[in-house]
Amino acid sequence: MIGWVADVERATLDNDTFRTVLYTGEHTQLTVMRLAPGEDIGREMHPHLDQFLRLEQGSARVELGRSEDDVGETHEVEDDWAIIVPAGVWHNVVNTGSGDVKLYSLYSPPEHPDGTVHRTKEDAERAEHG
Repeated sequence: MIGWVADVERATLDNDTFRTVLYTGEHTQLTVMRLAPGEDIGREMHPHLDQFLRLEQGSARVELGRSEDDVGETHEVEDDWAIIVPAGVWHNVVNTGSGDVKLYSLYSPPEHPDGTVHRTKEDAERAEHG
């Protein structure tokens, strides 16, 4: 397939991994994620890319800040909400509900090696921090 064409909602809802890369292009990458109740993505900042996230299922708290120690904004989000995180902004998504959060994310430019599958958050942390 030249690009990626599929039902992104179905791909997101069917995902049972912490993170799976579905497509990597030259300028954009599509990933799907699952957060268990109480789980979070982990506070992070991407100095070189913008990120778009969309919740397909669940409820969560989005935290945004200008520095690692600053949570300047929090937002309660649920199904069908979208978040854009500009480059250089610290952020986290925390599952605040009793069921899984299912979301997809677009990174521009790509963030993870093509084909990445992190079954758990621990797998992701090991891969990213060696």
